[in-house]
Amino acid sequence: MRRLIGLQELAGPAVLVVVTGLLGLTVSASTQTYFIDSLVNVSIVVALFVFIGNSGVLSFGHISFVAAGAWTAGVLSVPVAEKAAIMPDLVHFLRETTVGNIPSLALAALVGGLCAMLVALPLMRLSGLAAGIATLGVLEITHNLLQYENRIGPGLNTFSSVPETTGLRQAAIGALLVIGAAYAYGRSRFGRLLRATRDDAPAARAVGVSVYRQRLVAFGLSGLLAGFAGGLYIHLLPLQAGGLYLDLTFITLAMLVIGGANSLWGAVVGALAVSALDSVLAEAESGLSVFGRTIDLHAGTRVVVEGVLMALVLIVRPSGLTGGREFRLPRLRQRATTLDPGPAGSA
Repeated sequence: MRRLIGLQELAGPAVLVVVTGLLGLTVSASTQTYFIDSLVNVSIVVALFVFIGNSGVLSFGHISFVAAGAWTAGVLSVPVAEKAAIMPDLVHFLRETTVGNIPSLALAALVGGLCAMLVALPLMRLSGLAAGIATLGVLEITHNLLQYENRIGPGLNTFSSVPETTGLRQAAIGALLVIGAAYAYGRSRFGRLLRATRDDAPAARAVGVSVYRQRLVAFGLSGLLAGFAGGLYIHLLPLQAGGLYLDLTFITLAMLVIGGANSLWGAVVGALAVSALDSVLAEAESGLSVFGRTIDLHAGTRVVVEGVLMALVLIVRPSGLTGGREFRLPRLRQRATTLDPGPAGSA
């Protein structure tokens, strides 16, 4: 029974991703891009959840690891013959090396994880506002390095010539892999210990739990998953450094907060729901025809709407649309509470 209860927490988000992928097969090629983008957003938001949701420490810097993964996968997957033209200042080993799609994603995850661990070593002793400001500093440093350092990428230019291999299947499989890793971590001893430090840090320390060590592990894993998501992102569409900065930070944090930051189910629901809203508003800013009438919103309206929505959710339902609870079937709610309360209760 406990195993069945636990598997529900994985099955709910996984089914939602699969259904999104199947729906994407029924639409036109231009609309399909929105579905692919939504699935990549799931990977990014779940990566955020692994650290933020389990530790309760807000991080503004995780898009740094998405960017590091994107740049790694992008630079390494551009054909050697084209690097000299679009990235002439690359360091030698990057200029002379090209790898395939899957290796580029693996290396993106590795680089994201390593960058996260380097950042975590000095920063994971911080909490609250100090931690948030410090991670924002990491984001600023990463953004400027990618934007102005031509030896590791295209600099201010658009990252072009990257093979566009992130289709519906790859995006869905990638999201499922990230969800599986987040679920396994949440059910592990490390995940339970980190949530104990989140709920009552002094009590956790009193029984010998190292808050620093548990945050370090979660931050590293979260960075690894974020780097992998960055690899998926760069293989989806051409990017500039500015596309992996404050706008993406805001929208992914909004997805996590709106869905419910304390649960894997909430992370997936928030990512898909806000992605759908963002896609509709983006179309409306370009002129959307509905029942014979054209809706033409001002540029930037979607950011305003998403900000208002996040504020309303925080006021009316601070724990998010899912209440910060994991997915469980109604008939097993009572047994779930009795036998295995799980990482964040039941939904």
